[in-house]
Amino acid sequence: MNIVVCVKQVPATQKVEVDPVTGVLKRDGIETKMNPYDLYAMETALQIRKKTGAKIHVITMGPPAAKAVLQEAFALGADEGWLLTDRKFAGADVLATSYTIASGIRQIDHVDLILCGKQTTDGDTAQVGPEMAEVLGIPHISWVTELIDADDQALIVKQDLNEVEAVARIPYPCLITVEKGIFQPNLPSYKRAKEAADNPIHTLSAAQCRTLDPSRIGLSGSPTQVERIFTPTHDVKTMRLDGPEAESAAKLVAILKEDKMWEEENA
Repeated sequence: MNIVVCVKQVPATQKVEVDPVTGVLKRDGIETKMNPYDLYAMETALQIRKKTGAKIHVITMGPPAAKAVLQEAFALGADEGWLLTDRKFAGADVLATSYTIASGIRQIDHVDLILCGKQTTDGDTAQVGPEMAEVLGIPHISWVTELIDADDQALIVKQDLNEVEAVARIPYPCLITVEKGIFQPNLPSYKRAKEAADNPIHTLSAAQCRTLDPSRIGLSGSPTQVERIFTPTHDVKTMRLDGPEAESAAKLVAILKEDKMWEEENA
């Protein structure tokens, strides 16, 4: 059985700059880490491996430096890494990203299960996992909060649907996205990192992805574009109201009404 865990290298700080022309994050020279939600996907893969003896592949898309996130996954227990890296992949939106990673997964033989974190902390779209399942033509379940059972035929999982929870059996091949807290992630192990120093990392360019359509990748293959992006401001306005309580309360109500923050039913 083969499991693929999708991981991403994200900024480890909120102090990031944005390219004003392309609207993408400037990632050069900033500290990075594995996307926190991907830690839960990795731990889910490890728990399934205990039940099935599966081999765990990790895949990521990014610059050559993204090998570091694959090495981090090895220290958590992954067996083999795949890096999609090519300047032609740069600037991809969620659709182009999903298509590109799905094309990379197709290079791995006999994939039974794909695991993704619910979302990434730098994009927060929660769309890449389901879109990859659509590209690959396999069933998927999102927002998985509990792994009830796993064998070599299917998974039984619990899914959070906001107002209700659902329990479903999903046969392989399939994709699931997992919520924070499905399992408690283990810390990277120095011993495992040393043992995994020679674990294979396969580097794939656009030309090496045999099924890839060049018109569907990168910035030119992205149907959505960022119209405007900016750094949020944190301006704080303060006002002091002096005088008797009743008079100050009346002034406060008048201010709230003027700012359309007060309705008469609040009176």
